Amino acid sequence: MARVTVWNEYRHERESDVVADLYPDGIHAVLAEVFEEAGHDVRTATLDEGPDHGLTEEVLDDTDVLTWWGHAAHDEVRDEVVDRVHERVLDGMGLLVLHSAHYSRIFKRLMGTSCSLKWREAAETERLWTIEPSHPIADGIGEYIEVEEAEMYGERFDIPAPDTLVFNSWFAGGETFRSGCCYRRGNGKVFYFRPGHETYPVYYDDDVRQVLRNAVDWAEPGDGPNPEFGNADPIEDIDTSDDRTVH
Repeated sequence: MARVTVWNEYRHERESDVVADLYPDGIHAVLAEVFEEAGHDVRTATLDEGPDHGLTEEVLDDTDVLTWWGHAAHDEVRDEVVDRVHERVLDGMGLLVLHSAHYSRIFKRLMGTSCSLKWREAAETERLWTIEPSHPIADGIGEYIEVEEAEMYGERFDIPAPDTLVFNSWFAGGETFRSGCCYRRGNGKVFYFRPGHETYPVYYDDDVRQVLRNAVDWAEPGDGPNPEFGNADPIEDIDTSDDRTVH
């Protein structure tokens, strides 16, 4: 069981009737349900929950995997919160970056690139092809996931080459896109998953929900040793009398 914090901007659901009809309690409520069904300990947090956007030090210290959905208010996330999440990922917290959160400040910080892409809203079909069927995130998924109505994201996607590309999308309009990207940053695991446009019922799709559950299991911190940095005493008996240091 992982301790999962589901973070959501939670603006579209309160400003658009179309989005509110799909997600009356917010996208975060539907995602929380996905992880609760898998037996995880789940809490939610949103952008307007105080100066820390619901992501206090105490909350993040009690989080194994953080999921992030944002779109219209990336710039409203405070520097201190971005720094705090970044440090926790490097320390070992997993991070699931969902759909338009490709442009979130935390994902751009972790990638070191613009994370820009092409896009089009035409409710077109998307097929996410399973590139690495043996990867844990693809467990229980067939050769592809078909999403009947999707917002198109197209290459070039300005990200570093993923450590592992689990899914690659094709769209009815002809574009392709790296839509399931795994990274390691410090001790933490990061997974970017493309589907999830707010005006389409993508997060009710059984395969999409399976990928999300798998991704939490994959991103959860392990029990390996904590690395130690800085000046180190020798393990073996050696002469340490060299005095040419400038430190």
